[in-house]
Amino acid sequence: MRKGVLELCILSIIAEKDAYASEIIDKLKEAKLIIVEGTLYPLLTRLKNDGMTSYRWEESKSGPPRKYFQITDIGRKVLSELKSGWQELAVAVEKITG
Repeated sequence: MRKGVLELCILSIIAEKDAYASEIIDKLKEAKLIIVEGTLYPLLTRLKNDGMTSYRWEESKSGPPRKYFQITDIGRKVLSELKSGWQELAVAVEKITG
């Protein structure tokens, strides 16, 4: 279940604007979802391999080039499905826990 939630969160973050890994981690930390690079990078790779994201390299003013991830049309469709599933789950849990 956690993996699906992380996918939902990551796709939501990059749907707002293109982001590189450190930005994604910072956004997740702000929301109290602690994730390490060792968890994030394999997820980003899988999302890319599944056609949900793509990336581009961009020069950085301070340090090496950064890999910016962006959501694809497939990713937007999956994000919509994940949001819908999340809403259904939240309603079901609320009914039970009341």
